[in-house]
Amino acid sequence: MREQRFLRLSLPILIFLHLIGGQVFNSANALNEVFLYNLIIVLIVYSIVRKFDGSNQVAIICTSIAFGLWGIGSIISSISTFYTLSTHTVTIANAFYLLFYPFAFIGLPRIAGSEKKLLFLEIMDASIIGLGLSALATAFLIKPVLPHFDGDLASSFFSICFPVADLILIAVTSATFLTQLRGTRTLFLGSGILVFALSDFLFLWQLVNGSYRFGSLVDNGWLIGFVLISESLSHKREVIASQKNINPILLTASVFLSATLLALVALHPGYFPSFILIPTIATLLLAFFRMTIALREARSIGEERILARTDELTGLPNRRKLIGELELFADKNGALLLLDLNGFKLINDSHGHDIGDIVLQQVAGRFSRALPSNALLARLGGDEFGVIITGSYEHTMDVALALHATLSYPFLIRGESINIGVSIGHITNDGSQDLLRKADLAMYQAKREGIGVFAG
Repeated sequence: MREQRFLRLSLPILIFLHLIGGQVFNSANALNEVFLYNLIIVLIVYSIVRKFDGSNQVAIICTSIAFGLWGIGSIISSISTFYTLSTHTVTIANAFYLLFYPFAFIGLPRIAGSEKKLLFLEIMDASIIGLGLSALATAFLIKPVLPHFDGDLASSFFSICFPVADLILIAVTSATFLTQLRGTRTLFLGSGILVFALSDFLFLWQLVNGSYRFGSLVDNGWLIGFVLISESLSHKREVIASQKNINPILLTASVFLSATLLALVALHPGYFPSFILIPTIATLLLAFFRMTIALREARSIGEERILARTDELTGLPNRRKLIGELELFADKNGALLLLDLNGFKLINDSHGHDIGDIVLQQVAGRFSRALPSNALLARLGGDEFGVIITGSYEHTMDVALALHATLSYPFLIRGESINIGVSIGHITNDGSQDLLRKADLAMYQAKREGIGVFAG
């Protein structure tokens, strides 16, 4: 704990000393830029590794590797400034800087994220937003930079990759903590990523305009961003009660932007750089794939809802569906009918449950054919059925008597003649909340009196 507190205090002090050293000497010097600057990076990586406690292994490991790779690039770059090395040194340093991003894409969102894993669709949504922003940056921010590199392929490549990777990093990480978290950890992490990305853009801008000076303020911006990210690990997550989804407006804007840029490329060839096709087409393909998944999910949810309100044996609506419809039936003129089969247990005992199931299916068929099209027939469970029907008392009673008559002749199943009856409770809708209970009492009254239909 003391070591951690010492590191947390010493890192800002060392950055301040590096900044003052650059201002005092008014030019880069090896002690300040090679030793002190890279010592700070090593201490940042060490402070992150020391926070490893097994609870967030992937976040710590990937973030440490990312910062370590960036540190190697910094060491190579700073040494090559003061000492003559290979002509490919700058390219090698930039390669290590670029290797920072794949590990950062994995590690930093996990620092931000709660213990609950991000859903696949959330990752896809974040990728769509990131690629859409990349397309915008490629079209309007990076294009003016390229001519200044005088055809240097390596410089052009890295000048494209760094800002695009920064935008994707911001989008992917934001998708995590904007949907899941609030609090101090989020504040430090978001500030660190933003400072780091802005330092990258400022560096590129100064490099294009010939105003960049090694050891200037922009170099300290990267260090400050890393320290803020490291500091975020010292604070606990503050997970919000309910997880929010990514705003669909952002997704729509990203897709619309990419489609617009693609259309402009087709209408005005050469106006935008050709490599803009990579993020724009990738965004549209990913959005199409996302829409396909969403449609399948919607269809699956719809089917699950239907199954949740459907009786598996007869295909009729079940008790849940009937109760839901009763809530909408309160102010309508009509009746609730409750039907219970007579002698069904004997059929199961003497003929078996397979025959009993067929009887229930054929009973459901007869009831359905006897009902008007606007009536709802549901199987409530076992040998009990319910009917919601609109109309006058006389009309609903006629329907109840018709349902009773449908079972007046036997079923012929597998060569056997099976007879079964039904007792029906008829309750005129009075808007009360206990309509089902009243119909149940009326049905038992019909069964006790053996009258077929009892109107309560």
